[in-house]
Amino acid sequence: MRNDRRLVSALIGFAVAGAIGAGARAEQPTLTISGFGGNLQSDLRKTIWQPAADKAGVQLREESHDGLAAVRVQVQSGQPSWDLVHLGADDCAVGGKEGLFEPIDYTVVGTDGIDATARGDTWVATNTYSVVLGWRTDRYKDNPPKSWKDFWNTAAFPGRRAMSVYPQEMLEVALLGDGVPRDRLYPLDTERAFAALEKIRPDVAVWWSSGAQSAQLIKDGEVDMIAIWGSRIANVIKDGAPVAFTYEDGILGYGCLAILKGSKNVEAAQRFIAGVVSPEIQARIPTMMDYYGPTNAHAFDVVSFPPEVLAKSNMSPQNRVKQVALDVNWWRDHSIEVREDYTVLRSQ
Repeated sequence: MRNDRRLVSALIGFAVAGAIGAGARAEQPTLTISGFGGNLQSDLRKTIWQPAADKAGVQLREESHDGLAAVRVQVQSGQPSWDLVHLGADDCAVGGKEGLFEPIDYTVVGTDGIDATARGDTWVATNTYSVVLGWRTDRYKDNPPKSWKDFWNTAAFPGRRAMSVYPQEMLEVALLGDGVPRDRLYPLDTERAFAALEKIRPDVAVWWSSGAQSAQLIKDGEVDMIAIWGSRIANVIKDGAPVAFTYEDGILGYGCLAILKGSKNVEAAQRFIAGVVSPEIQARIPTMMDYYGPTNAHAFDVVSFPPEVLAKSNMSPQNRVKQVALDVNWWRDHSIEVREDYTVLRSQ
C-alpha cells in the first residue's frame, strides 16, 4: 500500500511537471521562417537559427520559398503566414524598397561588428558567402591563376571557362579582371564591364545556373577555370578532385533576414534576429559551415580559432582583406536593366 501511494505521488509529480513544461512551451511565440531549403537551410538552423530561437525564447517553424516573388504574395495577402524570410541581400534590398518588410529595431538588434554594407533599414545580413576563382590543378600545375586578371588572360592561361547566368558578382569579376582596383569598384562602370565580358565570352564554355551544376563542371573537368561559390568548390576539393581556388579578389555576398510586413510576431522576430547576429552565435559559423562566414566581425574575438579554421573561413581577418563586399544597394537600383543586357550578351 505504501509503495502504491509513492507510485501515485510520483505520477502526480510527473504530470504536474509535464503540465508546467507544456504551459511554458505554449507561452513561447512561434516564428515561421522561410528559406531556400536544402542543405543550406538545414545548416543555418543548426548553426545559428536554433540557438538564436532558444536565446529569444521562441519556437521555430520552417518553410521554404523560391524567391522574392513568393514574399510579395505573402505580404499582398495582408495576412502573411511567414514572420521572417531568409534571402540574398540584394533581394532584401529590393524588398525593402518595395515596402515588403518591417523596420529593424536597432535598439534591439546590435550593429557593433556588423559592416554598414551588411545591413539596411529593413534587413540584416546573417551569413556570408564568397564568389571565388577556381581552377583545375592538373591543367595549370605549378603556374595557377592568381586573380581575375589571369582569368581574362587567355593567352597565358588557355582553357575553358565557366561563369554564372546571373549578373550579380559577374560584373564585379569582369571589372576586377579588367584592372579596376577593389576600392574603386562602385559605382559599377557597366559599359566597361560589358566590354570586358565581350572579350572573355568566346572562352566561356558554360554559363552555369545552379551551385550544383558549377561544382560538377569543375569536378568533372568540363571546364578548367570557373567563377564559383567558395562553399561549392570546397566540397569538390573534399571529394578529392584536382581543384583549388583563391580568395584573392573574391566577391563577398550576404544572406539576410527580414521581417515580413504584417507579421503578428514582430517583437519576437526582432529578438530572434538580435540573437542570430550576436558575436557568440555568429562564432559558430566558421567551424560548422565551412567556407561560409559570420557577418559580425566580433565572432573572431569571442573564439580563438585554430589556423586551419581561419584559412577556410571567408571572413577571417586574413581572407576578408582580399575581397570586396557586394554593394546590394547598387544592384537594387540597377538590376533590371543590367539583367536584360547580360542576357543578350550570353545569348550571342
